Amino acid sequence: QVLFDLGYTKHPEPFQKLVHQGMILGSDGEKMSKSRGNVVNPDDIVDIHGADALRLYEMFMGPLEAVKPWQTKQVSGVVRFQNKLFNVVQSVVQNDSDAEMDAETTKILHKTMKKVTEDVESMSFNTAISAMMVLTNHLTSLMKDQVSVPREAAEKLVLMVSPFAPHLGEECWNLLGHEDSLAYQPWVEYDEALCIDNTVKMGVQVNGKTRGEIEIAKDADQEGAMAEAMKVTSVFNQVDGKDVKKVIYVPGRILNIIAK
Repeated sequence: QVLFDLGYTKHPEPFQKLVHQGMILGSDGEKMSKSRGNVVNPDDIVDIHGADALRLYEMFMGPLEAVKPWQTKQVSGVVRFQNKLFNVVQSVVQNDSDAEMDAETTKILHKTMKKVTEDVESMSFNTAISAMMVLTNHLTSLMKDQVSVPREAAEKLVLMVSPFAPHLGEECWNLLGHEDSLAYQPWVEYDEALCIDNTVKMGVQVNGKTRGEIEIAKDADQEGAMAEAMKVTSVFNQVDGKDVKKVIYVPGRILNIIAK
């Protein structure tokens, strides 16, 4: 308001939106205080795990506005995430491969880019980090299956993680052969069409009890759903030799087989 009154700014309020972040409590669920002996010194966390790990954990603890208890042991979770991501990048560099992305990886990548983009806008940092963890685990699974990690997927992941873990982001970006800082790179862009699932997973019940799960096209008819359900051993064993009295099928939600 003072700067506006002096003529230095054009608007009376410097910010368009005010967000109050929740308090971080001690590990005992109480407000941190010296008298309780539950104060956590962030410098200690930085000395052990690094500044990026501290940043990631604080954002991953829960919704920004929520009150959350600090749990030092859980910091190791984001440290593992950092290590996995770094290993993914190292794999791309060591194999020096421009492998093409398969359909599954492409879909997961674009869904992650959409999720992280939207979550950053809404300040839902915890779920953005969770989405990147899912992508990182998928790329790690490619390494375990002796499949080359696509460079494009690794680079997009590094760009997304950089606002959350800037030191890790810059180091990985440099390892990937880029001389300039990723701070000058444009934000990732996703294809909305690739973010739409054409298939859906749904539970299969026999006489009201869940016996298995199938993955079918969203618009699959009852006959197709039943055919897939019979491929599931646990479902087939419950129906085999019995008379199917009724089938309750709600596309995309549930398949319930009534058999006597």
